[in-house]
Amino acid sequence: MLSSRWIHVTMTSLLLFGVVLAGCAKRPATTQASAPAPTAAAATTPGSGPAMAPAPAAPSGDATTAPATAAPSTATPAARPPVAEFRSVPELKDAFFDFDKYDIRPADAKVLDANATWLKANANNLVLIEGHCDERGTNEYNLALGERRAKSTMNYLVSQGVQASRITIISYGEERPTCSEKTEECWAKNRRAHFLVKPR
Repeated sequence: MLSSRWIHVTMTSLLLFGVVLAGCAKRPATTQASAPAPTAAAATTPGSGPAMAPAPAAPSGDATTAPATAAPSTATPAARPPVAEFRSVPELKDAFFDFDKYDIRPADAKVLDANATWLKANANNLVLIEGHCDERGTNEYNLALGERRAKSTMNYLVSQGVQASRITIISYGEERPTCSEKTEECWAKNRRAHFLVKPR
């Protein structure tokens, strides 16, 4: 009887743990690189990549852009301005990604080199990198993929001399597309890393 009760308690605990994990997957993923994350946010669910498991083990990333007011999923220091305070600047161009990938392509490396040059010349700006995906795949998968794209972009900029402490990343997955047609040409526009800045 004790053994049966132990099995029942263990199974109940595992089920509750699974429910908690499933309920947490819909927030935008926000990560910081040695810097506080944004303090205000927009609750959105990301998406892009293949329709597979919610936790991608392979590369991923689809992009769309839009200044956001998304709430970070982690505690954030008050020193970082809210996401809504960041804005687009024409000098910073989007980097795009292949389907279900987060690798920086050679053509996009040139775009990021130009972005890094601008950011180093304008060191008084904090930068927010948004990771976006196309609509294919689950929200959870695309949220993780968008975060990997933003993180990959951040790592590239840091390798080019941009201070990591100035950079915050956030993933919107498939929630903020720039194109809504169901074509590869349109999906390719949504798989991106988008840049916003905020003066310190």
